[in-house]
Amino acid sequence: MTTHSATTPESSPSIRDVTDPPAAQGTTALARRKPRRRWDLTLVGLVIAVIFLIPYVVMVLGSLKPRSEILHIPPSYLPHQWSPGNYSSMWSTPETPLPFNMVSTIVISVCATVIVLLVAIPAGYYTARRRFPGKLAFLGLVLITQMLQPVVLVTGLIREFFALGINDTWLAMILVNAAFNLSFAVWILHSFFASVPVEIEEAAQLDGLNRMQILTRVSLPLVWPGIVTATIFAFVSCWNEFAASLVILTTPENQPLSVALTKFIGQYDTAWQYVFGISTVGIVPVVILFAFIEKRLVAGLTAGSVK
Repeated sequence: MTTHSATTPESSPSIRDVTDPPAAQGTTALARRKPRRRWDLTLVGLVIAVIFLIPYVVMVLGSLKPRSEILHIPPSYLPHQWSPGNYSSMWSTPETPLPFNMVSTIVISVCATVIVLLVAIPAGYYTARRRFPGKLAFLGLVLITQMLQPVVLVTGLIREFFALGINDTWLAMILVNAAFNLSFAVWILHSFFASVPVEIEEAAQLDGLNRMQILTRVSLPLVWPGIVTATIFAFVSCWNEFAASLVILTTPENQPLSVALTKFIGQYDTAWQYVFGISTVGIVPVVILFAFIEKRLVAGLTAGSVK
């Protein structure tokens, strides 16, 4: 006699379990978790952005307040009396020639950055593609120079500049900034050039390109993110340089904004509205540089091709 066991509803598999394999069920659960994770990451990013932006917001609002309101206790975040005239009056202060300081900062930063790129690009390319005696020692020496700061060598630099007749000039600060930002640029570009496959350049050489054409037409588009990184690092470092400029540049018209800012900070009194205003003006070119170069950075990640 044969017996048939009855299947209860609890033991019988459901239609969803039969139709959906385990992999599909896992994918569905993962898809449900993704939106929640994205919202979590977005919330964390917003919190971090607010923390970093609060000091800049306070600085901008402080530049739009009268001095009496800045020193008022308890302080207020939003100005009760808006004073946009602080930006026009700070440029005409007789003690500090801010228009000349702005021009000095732009000239020194741009020229030093250009020199860094003109030297670092061929140096990084050569050290990445050529083997020569003392290569590791040379790269190590370049890295050691990054540990030194201009203020440490300022006495020797001033003696050299006096001997060359360029003390207290833009050229002196351009050379100082270029020299002390060159090591990082060489190292970062050396790493990017070394990551480019040699077969790409060999294929270009078979097509009849010489070494300079290979560098400009093939290698440079592939290492564009490294060039962008070196440019940003060098420009921001030159723009914010203070210690060497304070000692080497003694003429008020030749000093950059970072040094001119200290003229509004006195022993017994400080013009905080002008300090906030100059600080706001000082960060605008850096923000513009990042906004302008962001598209080039994304384009550089996809630039270049292999035949």
